[in-house]
Amino acid sequence: MTQYVWGYLREYEDERDDILAAVDSVFRSGRLVLGPSVEAFEREFARYHGVAHSVGVDNGTNALVLGLRALGVGAGDEVITVSNTAAPTVVAIDAVGATPVFVDVREEDYLMDVGQVEPAITERTKCLLPVHLYGQCADMAPLEALAARYGLPILEDCAQAHGARHHGRIAGSMGKAAAFSFYPTKVLGAYGDGGAVVTGAADVDAALRRLRYYGMEDVYHVEQTPGYNSRLDEVQAEILRRKLGRLDGYLARRREIAARYAEALEGTDLVLPAVAEGNEHVYYVYVVRHPRRDDVLAALRDHDVALNISYPWPVHTQRGFAHLGYREGALPITEKLAGEIFSLPMYASFTPEDQEKFIAVLLDVLARL
Repeated sequence: MTQYVWGYLREYEDERDDILAAVDSVFRSGRLVLGPSVEAFEREFARYHGVAHSVGVDNGTNALVLGLRALGVGAGDEVITVSNTAAPTVVAIDAVGATPVFVDVREEDYLMDVGQVEPAITERTKCLLPVHLYGQCADMAPLEALAARYGLPILEDCAQAHGARHHGRIAGSMGKAAAFSFYPTKVLGAYGDGGAVVTGAADVDAALRRLRYYGMEDVYHVEQTPGYNSRLDEVQAEILRRKLGRLDGYLARRREIAARYAEALEGTDLVLPAVAEGNEHVYYVYVVRHPRRDDVLAALRDHDVALNISYPWPVHTQRGFAHLGYREGALPITEKLAGEIFSLPMYASFTPEDQEKFIAVLLDVLARL
């Protein structure tokens, strides 16, 4: 069955010489942990986002965990976020002992409904955690105004939004801190796990550097607890450094693919992605909706095509989060979307020829429903 998720396989063939050179350079350096490649990538990643600091960590989930810890979030606190997200967003909140408080999303673009945030704020609220979903940013201006009014930090979840912009500002530059994932399928993906937290605040940067290294500042001397072993690997950092220079090219290609989808699928029963006002979408995934989503996917499987759903189960409905006490119907838009959304193939190495073949199959399936 044709899977369109693992586009990095073709990317690897295109970039193999540079990737292997990156690996070889690290192995020959004699520095395998927190060495020059991590330091250089941190500088370059911070510069790309126009912020002062970047701290490389071992994965995107721990980027959120350490980001929350560095912002002082812990047991008994509440963090306002959304349920229409990947589970790690909420797993991270749970991992620091805090309670996630969900608001619904907007039906037109699937992003946090910021109008629901203020009623959700309580005396226990310690952080606002917007998710820049599918490749575009949440509505940050009113969220920033709320954060300032209530004295709350914003931690941006940028795992799906490398290079996305909101009214000219790049994702990751609008909160007190921002967490990124470099999982292989991300817009900027490593060849294994990786993550980073960016911030403009020197005290947050210092806390992050302690937290990722057992709570130490000097070797063998712990300055704070809890500490973690959460370091970005030198090999992944060197690969990411090289790919960072190609990131804008990846974004341009994704926008070309999205434009072709919009042109080819106009007039079908699919609801195509809406770009929120002021946003520059990077199309981490190209999420569409159909009222007979499961029938569409079944018919595509008959054509040997398997597509992904991002995400089939809202976080608040999953068994592992039953302790939060949310019941069916609590977030009606999120729950409605979960039954209709699915993702079309989207990765920078997706060739025009392969895209046309896929579009032809999809149009045939839609015409036969």
